[in-house]
Amino acid sequence: MSAPGYPSPNQPPYPMPQPGGYSMPPYPVGGYGEPGQAPPAGFHMGYGQGPDQPIMYQPAPVSPPQPSPHVPMPAYGGPMTSPASGPVTAPAPVTVPVGVPPGLEYLTQIDQVLIHQKVELLEAFIGFETNNQYEIKNSMGQKIYKAKEKNDCCTRNCCGSLRSFDMKIKDNTDREVIRLIRPFRCATCWCPCCLQEMEVQAPPGTTIGYVSQDWHPCYPKFSIQNPNRETVMKLEGPCLACNCCGDVHFELKGKDGGKSIGRISKQWTGLLKEVFTDADNFGIQFPLDMDVKMKAVLMGACFLIDFIFFEKVGDTNQRNTVFS
Repeated sequence: MSAPGYPSPNQPPYPMPQPGGYSMPPYPVGGYGEPGQAPPAGFHMGYGQGPDQPIMYQPAPVSPPQPSPHVPMPAYGGPMTSPASGPVTAPAPVTVPVGVPPGLEYLTQIDQVLIHQKVELLEAFIGFETNNQYEIKNSMGQKIYKAKEKNDCCTRNCCGSLRSFDMKIKDNTDREVIRLIRPFRCATCWCPCCLQEMEVQAPPGTTIGYVSQDWHPCYPKFSIQNPNRETVMKLEGPCLACNCCGDVHFELKGKDGGKSIGRISKQWTGLLKEVFTDADNFGIQFPLDMDVKMKAVLMGACFLIDFIFFEKVGDTNQRNTVFS
């Protein structure tokens, strides 16, 4: 009788001999899954994302994996060598952008975003103003963020487009990555001491910049400012901010003016949608290498422009000029 864990004296030796002098191992040849075998029906890898699917992750720039050649085993204690290039070194780690607020990594890889306001049925039929909601997408139509206005019913319906609000911008995992804070301010250029502005925070609680309206008798102008309220860029719109069968462009320029380096465009959405709803579509273009914090501030500027010039509350008409 053998002890536990030891083979019996009558057990054939391993591997088990077969007729003809061959041996058969006690497991299937090739393992439990051939490398070339296709996955079973109904198994989805989930790597491909269509244009209508949201981006759940915001990857940093990485290089595709390279196939490694066969490397012979070195002698004990010797360095690992490659037949072509000598000693093999560890791959360089993926560089993560420094100073990028959490959740904004994806903005480092794009040079434009699309902002679509959702159509609110209650607002369209009876004119009762509800919280504005938006979807922020990349150029392929994939949703990367969502935004929702937060304030009370009285503020929305009594103060109209001048209302104050906090707007939370969240990624597709429902994590708040940007917060926009708009105080109640005056609407006309006749009061230059109390013009429109917006504070941009990312992450919430950390101010990364401001959008401040500049006084001008004819043109809507805005300053894009850093956390120290130093102007770094300028936005300038047309004298008549009315998109009658066409787009309205707000040109982005350096702090001293000059050549345009980007723009915020209010896109024409069609006659029926423009007349019966205030759901707007915007496009934002900026340099690819722009500071990601300033890209977030430009998103805040787009929302501020929407509320100032393209928000319609009840029977109140939209503003078309800085005099309204």
